[in-house]
Amino acid sequence: MQSPGNVCVQNGASNPSNGSTENGHGDSEAINNNADLINTVIVDQTNQDIVRLIGQYLSNEGLNRTAESLMDESGCRLDHPSAAKFRQHVMDGDWNKADHDLQELKPLLGEQLNLVEMKFLLLEQKYLEYLEDGRVLDALHVLRNELTPLQHNTSRVHQLSSYMMCSNTEELRSRTNWEGKGPNSRKCLMDRLQTFLPASVMLPPNRLLSLLHQALELQALRCKHHNTSLDIRLNTASLLTDHCCAKDSFPTHTVQILNDHCDEVWFCQFSPDGTKLATCSKDTNVIIWNVYPETCTISLKKTLEGHSYGAAYLAWNPDSIHLIACGPEESPEVWLWNVETEKCLKVSHSPDDVLTCCAWNKEGNKFVVGGIRGHFYQCDMEGSILDTWEGVRVNCLAYRADGKNVLASDTHHRIRSYNFEELSDHNVCRLQEEHPIMAFSVDKNDRLALINVATQGVHLWDLQDHCLVRRFQGVTQGHFTIHSTFGGHNQDFVASGSEDNQVYIWHVRNELPIATLSGHTRTVNCVAWNPVYHNIMVSVSDDCTIRVWGPKDKLPKPSVSSSNSTNSSNSNSWNEMVS
Repeated sequence: MQSPGNVCVQNGASNPSNGSTENGHGDSEAINNNADLINTVIVDQTNQDIVRLIGQYLSNEGLNRTAESLMDESGCRLDHPSAAKFRQHVMDGDWNKADHDLQELKPLLGEQLNLVEMKFLLLEQKYLEYLEDGRVLDALHVLRNELTPLQHNTSRVHQLSSYMMCSNTEELRSRTNWEGKGPNSRKCLMDRLQTFLPASVMLPPNRLLSLLHQALELQALRCKHHNTSLDIRLNTASLLTDHCCAKDSFPTHTVQILNDHCDEVWFCQFSPDGTKLATCSKDTNVIIWNVYPETCTISLKKTLEGHSYGAAYLAWNPDSIHLIACGPEESPEVWLWNVETEKCLKVSHSPDDVLTCCAWNKEGNKFVVGGIRGHFYQCDMEGSILDTWEGVRVNCLAYRADGKNVLASDTHHRIRSYNFEELSDHNVCRLQEEHPIMAFSVDKNDRLALINVATQGVHLWDLQDHCLVRRFQGVTQGHFTIHSTFGGHNQDFVASGSEDNQVYIWHVRNELPIATLSGHTRTVNCVAWNPVYHNIMVSVSDDCTIRVWGPKDKLPKPSVSSSNSTNSSNSNSWNEMVS
């Protein structure tokens, strides 16, 4: 509790008069004699802090008289008197007095090292200003007799000594990356010095603005539909209301429906550059689509045929040109495509293989394939098998960011890490579920794993801490293979298909869905979120359709000829397109 001598004032309070008044003169005499006396209230620490924050902001904006008036009227102090004096002497370049002030502040600094570091910074500025002024002997005296005896940051002292060789001011400023003598460099110095002072003694620089930036960042984190690359800044955001992105700007509206596959569509994935989409189906075809971000639509680019067992899984190379296609459980081979030339290379080691999953390393020069019969290979771009791992029954794969370790989910309901260079497996990244893992994916930061678990739904795991972070609610997951995905600009969102024919979207920090998308008529097998154009999402289903989801403003505009128009290559009606 602050003492009555340093309190904030409550305006408008009446003053008790001492004695009675006569002939109507008492009131005027009281006003004249006690004009400077008003009732005060003792305020708590929070209100004092708020007054100090406002005072600092006003001072920084050049409203010094207003700030002084606020401090006088409130009875609060912006800074400790010794700290205020220290600041003034630093800004005036009075280094001897600043050093004396520093000794006064010594009891408030805590660690002795803080005092030494602050003195070093003062002397550094003093030395550089002497050099700029051409006072070489004075600068040399500071270097030899003041900086060196501190025995602090000797490497910096050696660097400072080299600046003695600068031939002019421009060279000095260039080599030191220093603004030169004046208020700007001294203010930067003061900002650095303030970091060593407790906030009760001197507020950190621009503290109110820092708090407002933090508030905006928190609002963005709490915004359910924040899906933009643009940062929320004070010069663009309103402080009068909380930030909230419009729900209609989120990819929750059916922009397009395509029926080019003639059987169940099992998987979809955007290319890393976001310009292409690949879909695969039980109909044995893989279709490559062009992506148009301006309209959030796609169009058929080419069809890759010949997957005799059907195509159930795809993996794009980081170059967005090469694509691996895997078949369903009975498929002994995988197909390596160049989607531009349509050149195809079949990869198979044995007719007894079952190769149903694959993944590329980050360089794009190797990939791994595997299956549930215990075959697990690493191959090069020519399809040659480089390494084999026998007896590992896997159903999903993902390379780690280091390019050496591979995560694999197996028939023991777990995910383990395998190193093909050392041919060793590790428990350091072992994730254990109680039910079969149907599929999983890893976020771009290589920190989180999104797992579809049979009869359980979608689980989020932390790969570093090896712990279950979240169980997302709402989705229906039985024993079908359903693929979920991370999405959004910062991959703050999770989307998954479901056996109840819907698409679910969650924020990674919340177990409850923020959107449930209807439109499919059978199980939704896979959802893909464009990694570059974050307002485009695609889902594929056993109903043989591909749905493109986008913001509301990307919905097709009805026209007079809309009954004969289509966004689908198989003539879907407008009524079908908008869910």
